[in-house]
Amino acid sequence: MLTTLKTTYTDTRAADLAWALGREPLPALAVLDLELNGAKVQLRLLGASHQVLLEEEERSCSETVACMPGSSTPLPLGVSKRIGEWEYEFAARVETLSRGSFAGRAQELLALVADHPNGLAGTFPGSPHAFTAMVAQRHEGQVRWRTWHAYPQEGQLVATRTQIGVRKPATR
Repeated sequence: MLTTLKTTYTDTRAADLAWALGREPLPALAVLDLELNGAKVQLRLLGASHQVLLEEEERSCSETVACMPGSSTPLPLGVSKRIGEWEYEFAARVETLSRGSFAGRAQELLALVADHPNGLAGTFPGSPHAFTAMVAQRHEGQVRWRTWHAYPQEGQLVATRTQIGVRKPATR
């Protein structure tokens, strides 16, 4: 699903993104509710990036990657945490692209997510290449999602990937 977000344009930068687990739901500009084999996933586009809410059986988790005033947790390159019975893994990378490469990559990602049944993308006013996009899936007992945050004024694209699920015992 592709939508145009109705918000005033705010000049944010990739370096302004912060990461947090366990935050309460923040006001969203667009939401996609998914049912992935027993897991309820809510993809949320915020005025300043994304939030994912996950519920499965008696467990829940929220991930927020956004420009959060007062946050002291910058966007990490990687996180591996135990949340109750779940194993949570997060990774992020920042790509800096030329203007032409950026526009092409932005169009590719928006087309990919807009046509995906578990995808949500929103473009921000001011530039057709300023967007946040998300896609979720369930694979081998894990819930996974990927996100892309585009900052055309800097030519930067922030990509994240997350997976969460019950840890499987090691087999011998």
